[in-house]
Amino acid sequence: MNVGETATFSVVAGGTAPLSYQWQKGGADISGATGSSYTTPAAAMADNGSHFRVTVSNTAGSVTSNAALLTVSSSAGVDMLTYHNNNARTGANLAETVLTPANVNSAAFGKVNLFPVDGKVDAQPLYLSQMSIPGQGIHNVLYVATEHDSVYAFDADSGVVLWHKSMLNTGETTSDSRSCGQIVPEIGITATPVIDRTKGMHGAIYVVAMSKNSSTSTYFQRLHALDVATGAELFSGPTEIQASFPGTGANNSGGNVIFDPKQYKERPGLLLLDGMVYTMWASHCDHAPYTGWIIGFDASTLVRTRVLNLTPNGSEGAIWMSDTAAAADNSGNIFLMNGNGTFETLLDANGFPNQQDFGNCFLKLSTSSGLVVADYFTMSDTVLQSGADNDLGSGGAIILPDVRDSGGQIKHLVLGAGKDTHIYVVDREDLGKFNPVANNIYQEIAGVLAGRVFSMPAYFNNKVYFGAVNDTINALAIADARLSTSAVAHTSNTFRYPGSTPSISANATSNGILWAVQNGTPAALHAYDANDISHELYNSNQAAASRDQFGAGNKFITPTIVNGKVYVGTTNGVAVFGLLP
Repeated sequence: MNVGETATFSVVAGGTAPLSYQWQKGGADISGATGSSYTTPAAAMADNGSHFRVTVSNTAGSVTSNAALLTVSSSAGVDMLTYHNNNARTGANLAETVLTPANVNSAAFGKVNLFPVDGKVDAQPLYLSQMSIPGQGIHNVLYVATEHDSVYAFDADSGVVLWHKSMLNTGETTSDSRSCGQIVPEIGITATPVIDRTKGMHGAIYVVAMSKNSSTSTYFQRLHALDVATGAELFSGPTEIQASFPGTGANNSGGNVIFDPKQYKERPGLLLLDGMVYTMWASHCDHAPYTGWIIGFDASTLVRTRVLNLTPNGSEGAIWMSDTAAAADNSGNIFLMNGNGTFETLLDANGFPNQQDFGNCFLKLSTSSGLVVADYFTMSDTVLQSGADNDLGSGGAIILPDVRDSGGQIKHLVLGAGKDTHIYVVDREDLGKFNPVANNIYQEIAGVLAGRVFSMPAYFNNKVYFGAVNDTINALAIADARLSTSAVAHTSNTFRYPGSTPSISANATSNGILWAVQNGTPAALHAYDANDISHELYNSNQAAASRDQFGAGNKFITPTIVNGKVYVGTTNGVAVFGLLP
């Protein structure tokens, strides 16, 4: 079926009346679905690969049907609108019908293009299928943001530039590195933008850009909304990002901590959730003063409407996540891990730090009424870990699909890892808070990852894939709502700093391929059979005469896989891989 269509599932059951029915999606009961047939709402691409079943009951007992697979495709093709493909950040494109384990090999697959740009590409490229570009016809479009404060719209197949816009005002340059070696030689657009195809006349791409007035040395952070078809500024934008929050912490004035644009970079990818664009802020290295900021803007007006500071009465606690992005569930909750910073071990009556400083925490933020910390988890030795800069916030978290435990209960889980190499699996309904004696947590796994984590895992077919520093990519299986405590498979090669954030392409549950980029000189794109990642299908160093090499690595690079192509950001462009002519 196509996006926007509905599907109807029916069952024929015999037995002593009355019979009762309960339909389930992904193992979870569907509210109100209690008839002998069930018709889905209009399907979205996120529904692709979902499993539906029904339990039929009477006084004699119950029986559950086999699961039926729902396959959703888009008559207009597949879009990639946000970092790691979706707000759960699973990294999976489950509508890839071209690339398969049978044809991804150095004889049939390789580098087919390189789209040049004017700076480093730290943001993950985004993609829209079958876009109507005024005066230029219909195109598949690849959107690329650079550290030179540019946004490009390329024809994703030919590489023709459809439009190119600079985010710099007259008299401005990109920011210098702010005496920090993390992003050099310039800081412009670091965070992955986000696209809303329903906004404006053609759709909007939201971008945060940093710049500097060359005569006054004043720094700016601005949120832009660009028309995806023309590059024109929308909603009277851009808007300058400014904020304050009640507190006595670092850089406070008049009872408020103040957001200083020069002290921050927008490193995590933008999050679009329920009509709001959320920005999250990292410092330049650990250069004080800074605190942990989340600032939300109305996606239709660019008006700032929500501000939360995670260390308002302390310091540090910035949101790094190594260029990944915060996750969000279907209930409007945001999940992230922030960096080392102030945390009060003296708790209030609700088990929260008594000064509301949440440095080095796994956080659940509610957006139902403003923006507030709804729950958190941190380790029993969190203060010691923060003092050693051994924080959670170097990695990103993903939300797992709902899973059923051994007792038949549905579990809602989110997981991630940071610098201490432990994998933390938390229950989204009860993260665990702080206990000075032992970690209150759903599951904690040590000893699997051989290095620190500066990346985000991926999920596919009941497996989670982690790419730590100087480690192989490890696949851990999920059974009875628990993660395996040892790897069920791992790649034959290791990934040097910063490790790797893998991505998945598959056609629903079949033809799964795990893709990962190796930093270095030269960098390398790797492809593995997702069902057994010890089986490497391809890497870009295999072909003779350096045919598929694409230059030096660019640190935090997450590949985009869509419609038979793989797009990889580089220091001066985007390398394009696909089936060879």
